[in-house]
Amino acid sequence: MILYILIIIFIISPFLPATENPHWFFRTPDFVRLQTLAIEFLLLGLFLWLEEDWTVFSWILLGCLVAVIVYQAFKVFPYSAMYPRRRPSGPSDGMVSIFAANVLQTNTNFQKFKDEISHYDPDLVLTMESNEDWEQGLSEIEKTYPYSVKIPLENYYGMHLYAKKELIDPSVNYHIEEDVPSIYFEYQLNNEQTVFFACLHPAPPSPTENETSKERDAELMLVGKHIREIDKPTVVCGDMNDVVWSRVTRLFKRMTGMIDPRVGRGFYATYHAGYRFMRFPLDHLFHTKDLYVDVMERSQYFGSDHFGMYYEIHLKKKVQTPPNPKLNGDEKEAIEEFIEDGKDTSK
Repeated sequence: MILYILIIIFIISPFLPATENPHWFFRTPDFVRLQTLAIEFLLLGLFLWLEEDWTVFSWILLGCLVAVIVYQAFKVFPYSAMYPRRRPSGPSDGMVSIFAANVLQTNTNFQKFKDEISHYDPDLVLTMESNEDWEQGLSEIEKTYPYSVKIPLENYYGMHLYAKKELIDPSVNYHIEEDVPSIYFEYQLNNEQTVFFACLHPAPPSPTENETSKERDAELMLVGKHIREIDKPTVVCGDMNDVVWSRVTRLFKRMTGMIDPRVGRGFYATYHAGYRFMRFPLDHLFHTKDLYVDVMERSQYFGSDHFGMYYEIHLKKKVQTPPNPKLNGDEKEAIEEFIEDGKDTSK
């Protein structure tokens, strides 16, 4: 009987995000698809081993369990290393590297993090959850990274950006919540071309933070609309507090035409760094089709609950920025609905 109940729970729960309810309870199954898929395989093996009297109900239960395993695998398979990877081709017309990490505000292993920076030697360093302590702890790197945008906050949403070269038109934005910032800037790749960066860390849906995902969803949609308005190579990166196979992130990629370099490379699960079985990919980078990512690596552990991510982003030679994807009426309506719901919730 207990096995039956567990199977029924794991048959139903993966479909909760499909209800489109923004409450954290309905969104959580999206985050743990890899874990629940492993459990479902275990339940399938136990069911085949322990079931003796094969009734109609047994066969229905077996069919539903197999179907949900297929559904889950379909969701996550493109982000595994087994999926065919579309490798970049053609020469590079300039490169910029970035090391982005949620450092965890209460983490004080500043030296370990600086060791990671030294190891990668990126052009840009982006920290999230960085406060005054982290600003002081990283002050040493300003010798190498003299240009910066500093937003030290004590609410776990501070951000710091450090650069080797001067940033073009840097700005701090508070799209939805007045205490959750994002950073926009442009970076010079060559004598003619700049790349636009949007660095994000929206709040997640959880029992201890926002009760729903409305604020996070709205911020992604607003950033997506901004990207559609500019005609230049673009990178979006940060701790998105969402998984790449969720409906909202898929809509974000659809509206911007951006590419996820994780596809065909692996999951690169960045959270939780302290618990191997409870890890899922929350830290992302997306880029327009006129760019490509050559090197993509997950950092070593430096005391945070997240691993950092390092990327080398190249501009394709003689490739124009592609036009915006066309959106159908339902997609346009969903985008506006996400934005309005987020704005209403944050009031």
